[in-house]
Amino acid sequence: MLINHSLQKFATQRVYTVKIAFVANTCWNIYNFRKGLVHHFLSKGDDVIVLAPEDKYTSKIVGWGLTWINTPLDSTGSNPVKDLKYMRRLLKHFKHEKPDIALTFTIKSNIYSSLAGKFSSVPVICNVSGLGTVFLVEGIAGKMAMMLYRIAFKYSGHIFFQNLDDRNLFTSMIKVDDEKVNIIPGSGIDLAHFKPGPIETRDQVRFLMISRLIVEKGVREYAEAASYFKDDERVDFTLIGKFDDGHTRSIERKELDSWIEKGWLSYRSHSDKIIDVINEHDAVVLPSYREGTSRTLLEGAALGKPLLASDVPGCKEVVRDGYNGFLFEVQNAKSMVDKIKLFLSLNKDEREQMAANSRKLVEETFDEEIVIRAYDQVIHRIIKPS
Repeated sequence: MLINHSLQKFATQRVYTVKIAFVANTCWNIYNFRKGLVHHFLSKGDDVIVLAPEDKYTSKIVGWGLTWINTPLDSTGSNPVKDLKYMRRLLKHFKHEKPDIALTFTIKSNIYSSLAGKFSSVPVICNVSGLGTVFLVEGIAGKMAMMLYRIAFKYSGHIFFQNLDDRNLFTSMIKVDDEKVNIIPGSGIDLAHFKPGPIETRDQVRFLMISRLIVEKGVREYAEAASYFKDDERVDFTLIGKFDDGHTRSIERKELDSWIEKGWLSYRSHSDKIIDVINEHDAVVLPSYREGTSRTLLEGAALGKPLLASDVPGCKEVVRDGYNGFLFEVQNAKSMVDKIKLFLSLNKDEREQMAANSRKLVEETFDEEIVIRAYDQVIHRIIKPS
């Protein structure tokens, strides 16, 4: 069963209040990706708790009027002892807080919340927001993750996927009842918050990539493509993203330093004013190896930017080749260069039409309201009062 993207199909039926637990690997995740969903539930009078490790965004989400419970986890490691401790923490909190339902968003929270939910009678709605790098690199870690998913998904109340490819892959390996599966358009995008700014005429065409600095995001391919244009004054390349020093596939700092020293690109570790940053650029680029539904591309599209991305699940849904941007071959810097050249060959009217098409696409397909109503519909089905 797939989600129909027409809002009319999601007549919200739930008029009673519930207690909802959000389980995630960071408070940052809740703040940046689930804000609209949290505020929707709070506005209905629901009791919202967040189970996540403490970070600098914890105070921000507590300020919304929810309850936060510190729930540490090693989000990128594969230590079974630490993971078992994490599941025990979730089980303890589920039994103590007695939420009516739990919503989960990342690999470990999906797996261990589903298992904790089984032993505490808390139904769990999982959101498979992408395969994660563990699935993209062959080896025992990927096999272990799939095995755990196979066990955990037996106990999930519902599973949201963010693209058809992920759904088909998972359901080909893991037997799940069709009525427990839907596709939603990522985390959606708040169209009232992400509004296009005025189109500026610049001397340079500015390309922007926003991503964690790990191999599977295509950071090296982006740098290689930028190196091709290092002597071309028509273009400029910016990279924004944090190092994940604990990640086994992190880019090394000396690599980034060499790209900067050679003048291939400019770099910022992060920005709290991402709308302003995107508006300062002319196109958003993402050479990722695979996504759930790319938040970076959604934000760029909502702000009326043409997009260039890998032709892979999670990107190709947001980038319609030749319509609001261009798709290039994954792990192929030469293909990226060719599409950058093609973009540079467009005249002003053609680029502005791509920008308008990006905004139109997110309005029609990725409105945050679609995601909110889908959650309300499933919650109503699972815990409808007798």
